[in-house]
Amino acid sequence: MHRNGARRVWREAARKRPGFIQHEPGTSPGGPPYSYGFRPGRGCHDAIVAIHTIASGKLAKRLWALDADLQSAFDRLSHDHILASLGAFPARGLVRQWLKAGVIEDGAFAPTSEGAPQGAVASPLLMNVALHGMEQAAGVRYYRNGDAAPGCPLLVRYADDLIALCHTRQQAEQVQARLAGWLEPRGLAFNQDKTKITHLDQGVDFLGFEIRRFGGKLLTKPSKDALRQIRNRLSAEVPARRGPTPTRSPGGSTRSSPGGPPITGSGCPASPITG
Repeated sequence: MHRNGARRVWREAARKRPGFIQHEPGTSPGGPPYSYGFRPGRGCHDAIVAIHTIASGKLAKRLWALDADLQSAFDRLSHDHILASLGAFPARGLVRQWLKAGVIEDGAFAPTSEGAPQGAVASPLLMNVALHGMEQAAGVRYYRNGDAAPGCPLLVRYADDLIALCHTRQQAEQVQARLAGWLEPRGLAFNQDKTKITHLDQGVDFLGFEIRRFGGKLLTKPSKDALRQIRNRLSAEVPARRGPTPTRSPGGSTRSSPGGPPITGSGCPASPITG
């Protein structure tokens, strides 16, 4: 799909089906209050703040976390489910054409029977469409004023990254089982190697942050993996931005420095030569 065509889908979705991409607290239907991925005015840090609000303080009760990872989520999205969810959406035909457009790999055309290209303009919106209703499936319940019902879990999601905060390990296991069945008709499944249930005293990594309780206090800081990635990036980028390495002249007393005056063996700029 041409980029302008994808933008048309986005604009039509915002105008005709606002429930999928925006939410006003306490209204229904609408986007879930704890869904932060690719929605107007929301981002990763808002999701982290939401988790901190739920799990901080000595009286916090939802301290068991289902840290869920969806296996190849964008590659496995069910086209039939997305199109059925769109219903009478005006740009439904355009979305179908885009999903079925196919791809070219190594010069050969391959049809696309499932999935959406990750990184494409409209793919995040379609992921939100596919996962719409996940909170209800997990057992999350809200009062009309927007407050969560006591005893229920809470689910924080950013696109296909999600974490369910529960009262007990047993409740977290029940949420995982319910969501596994709910994801199946959408073409999705948990990555069993990366999905885990843990207490926040042991900590959990989410969206590049480590969230962990120490002595009843919740601390949030960049995760070890995120720090390692930025260090690797800096170690590769910084030398590349320094430019060519200065070299010594044949006499050994000076070095040439691109873009500046000659540099003496002591490391100080040489005096300019005047005639």
